[in-house]
Amino acid sequence: MQESTVTIKGQTTLPRDVRAALGLKSGDKVRYVVMNGEVRLLKARPVAELEGVLARPQAEPVGLNAMDEAIAAGAAGAPRRTR
Repeated sequence: MQESTVTIKGQTTLPRDVRAALGLKSGDKVRYVVMNGEVRLLKARPVAELEGVLARPQAEPVGLNAMDEAIAAGAAGAPRRTR
């Protein structure tokens, strides 16, 4: 288990093993997620890196018109069309 000391300014140094595990280098940003009394530390990623993160190779890409139709159908409570 890794630990570090919090300074009077609320600062701490991330242990080397933690930085290595997250692939952090100088200048990187981190995010803190607080859940049920625990904190998770995540490497912040630019939005541009998220391209394709939800991609499913077996599925065809969905166009904007199809998305708009699905949203409208959901809002109206109508059954969704399938291809």
